[in-house]
Amino acid sequence: MGIETVRTTASDDEAAGRRREQRGWYFYDWACSVYSTSVLTVFLGPYLTSVAKAAADSDGYVHPLGVPVRAGSFFAYSVSLSVIVAVVVMPLVGAAADRTGRKKPLLGAAAYVGAAATTAMFLLGGDRYLLGGVLLIVANAAQSVAMMLYNSYLPQIAPPEERDAVSSRGWAFGYAAGSLVLVVNLVLYLAHDSFGVSESTAVRICLASAGLWWGGFTLIPLLRLRDRPAALREEATAPGLRQLAATVRDMRRHPLTLSFLLAYLVYNDGIQTVISQASVYGSEELGLGQSTLIGAVLLVQVLAVAGALGMGRLARTYGAKRTILGSLAAWTLTLGAGYFLPAGAPVGFFLLAAAIGLVLGGSQALSRSLFSHLVPPGKEAEYFSAYEMSDRGMSWLGPLLFGVTYQLTGSYRDAIVSLVAFFVLGFLLLARVPVRRAIRDAGNPLPERI
Repeated sequence: MGIETVRTTASDDEAAGRRREQRGWYFYDWACSVYSTSVLTVFLGPYLTSVAKAAADSDGYVHPLGVPVRAGSFFAYSVSLSVIVAVVVMPLVGAAADRTGRKKPLLGAAAYVGAAATTAMFLLGGDRYLLGGVLLIVANAAQSVAMMLYNSYLPQIAPPEERDAVSSRGWAFGYAAGSLVLVVNLVLYLAHDSFGVSESTAVRICLASAGLWWGGFTLIPLLRLRDRPAALREEATAPGLRQLAATVRDMRRHPLTLSFLLAYLVYNDGIQTVISQASVYGSEELGLGQSTLIGAVLLVQVLAVAGALGMGRLARTYGAKRTILGSLAAWTLTLGAGYFLPAGAPVGFFLLAAAIGLVLGGSQALSRSLFSHLVPPGKEAEYFSAYEMSDRGMSWLGPLLFGVTYQLTGSYRDAIVSLVAFFVLGFLLLARVPVRRAIRDAGNPLPERI
């Protein structure tokens, strides 16, 4: 009886410690999602595009490092370039985190580099488009590294049966924070005259405040998360691209994990490009004002909280894979409808935003939790470095295709509809992955429903 009591107490203490870590883990989404919402999705795209246009020549081109770039494509190209930086850095950091077990200090360093670059966006006045591009590249790359480390905690803080729910709650926390800060941003932007600042200054304050929020709330996960002993022998890591090649070679021993990752990289490339370019599409092609765009993104954030939690519940009944496939079909229909939206009609744009919000959080949260089952134990950060390359607007092919399509056609409608290919191909690739066998092959326990 005494032994059983001790075991029960130890089990209760372990569960309480796990819940404490999970709550701290949620707060990193609360901290960094404001960057994704206020900076990447709402303000920076249209604002940096306007700054680039102010610096453009008579033909509408800017010339970073002597390369002619249409001003309207500069933001999309900057997002793509940020991924090249992340591709070099993430595998190196991920392998180091797994080999040393010191994820938390690396997470803190990446988060504060990104927060500092975002705060410095207050300096983007006049025609400083190059400074804007550099800060965007630094912030995006740092966010990518930090999210890779953050995601890699999921298998360590949640047993298999809890991961869909924990992952969905993390996304819901992030969207709730994005909604809260976006309301404040909307008040400042719409009433900037009442606050005695110009519209440009109001936008720059919104950008900088996202960096301050990111840095401030990052303290909570840094206090609550804990490092685990390294599962792998500590050894020197190769340079970034060589480390990425080594990670991919290791993944070849788990071909089904690699197959899922390929599907994810394709469809999430489309998701992240829609997130990062939607405000540019709304302002430049549909002629909508900034207040309309902010309202639409706020609607996305609010509905994404319910969508993430709702799709998490659907996954309990139908499994994560089927639920994700359903969301990809919805994404395809939504983009097709977006192509036909009339200019100057905000109601249609709000309906589009509502559709995006209902599938956005859930498709991302369930993809993260599903992938966590496919990662071999002890390789979490290294594998999530490959996963993260297509996450949160860090994908390179989608923005590149969007920018090139616009550069060739001069039409943002053609650019937005070109992204349908990512969802159709991603659906087909994911449908072919036998996830139960993939989980067993990775050496992980099989959840009751997946």
